[in-house]
Amino acid sequence: MPRRHSHKLRGMLFLFMQRGVGMNTNIVLQSIRERRSIRKYTGENIPDSIIEQILDAGRWAPSGLNNQPWRFAVVRDAVFREKLSRLSHYGRIITECNICIAVMYNHVAGYDRDKDLMAIGACIQNMLLSAHSMGIGSVWLGEILKRKKEVNEILGIEDGDELMAVSGSRLWRR
Repeated sequence: MPRRHSHKLRGMLFLFMQRGVGMNTNIVLQSIRERRSIRKYTGENIPDSIIEQILDAGRWAPSGLNNQPWRFAVVRDAVFREKLSRLSHYGRIITECNICIAVMYNHVAGYDRDKDLMAIGACIQNMLLSAHSMGIGSVWLGEILKRKKEVNEILGIEDGDELMAVSGSRLWRR
């Protein structure tokens, strides 16, 4: 049984699990603990069936009213990835991966921006964890958000969709 530590703060009781205790037997917790941002990849391509599974994991994320305010753009084409790479200090990652997934917030589908952004964060985390579980190295790129408008122009994204993240993925060896 894991050891717990409790602390009181303003009349509230918080329980803290001792780090790492009991995590080795739960596959989900193990994946959460082991997932890392991967920036070096093999030369192998990711099959479409795997990409679909990664996107599907994102779709299963919780969202308020089940509004699913996210939209995805999968970027395989090297020309588009090269254009995107010029918009980021981390352009090397974008050119070396073999797919990028742009995740957008669809304003029309949204109902409460704060809640919708939390849902999109959960969506992205689901995708990163599912990629990891299938041997796909991924990294969540946030710095490119400084150039949202230019990313939208390159990808042909409409004004109603706001860029929230770009992830780069490719097979890697653990």
